[in-house]
Amino acid sequence: MTEAVVRVGIGADVHAFAPAGSDRELWVAGVVWPGERGLDGHSDADVACHAACDALFSAAGIGDLGAHFGTDRPEYAGASGRALLAEAARLVRAAGFEIGNIAVQVIGNRPAIGRQREAAQAAMSAACGAPVAVSGTSTDGLGLTGRGEGIAAIATALLTQGGHTR
Repeated sequence: MTEAVVRVGIGADVHAFAPAGSDRELWVAGVVWPGERGLDGHSDADVACHAACDALFSAAGIGDLGAHFGTDRPEYAGASGRALLAEAARLVRAAGFEIGNIAVQVIGNRPAIGRQREAAQAAMSAACGAPVAVSGTSTDGLGLTGRGEGIAAIATALLTQGGHTR
């Protein structure tokens, strides 16, 4: 029996809040957060989905978010994080990997992830076809997230390739 190759990847993403008065909605972890100020970015600036994409690419060794969905790719302008995550999962599977799971931690003063955790996990899991856990934390007033200038996310992805795991 051939043993499976297990690979772990880490991804991170950070976006500043859009300028005051902007009509951008806040999309984090595949769901919209009504009443919250949106993030600035080429796509919908969903830091959780972007970090998850980078974690998948890292684990598979096939580049990063910029290589696949960079600002030089006009077809991704305004794209949803869920669409990018679905495409990242497709690319990882095309490279011969299966997705075990993804864990994402959103870092910021707001939104309060617990308010929509189940919806966020369901949206991201549906997008990539694998279990996704979403958590949140603050930075106790430190850094750009602590000063309320933006939101960050860190993700870890577990991939397997071939064989059987024990």
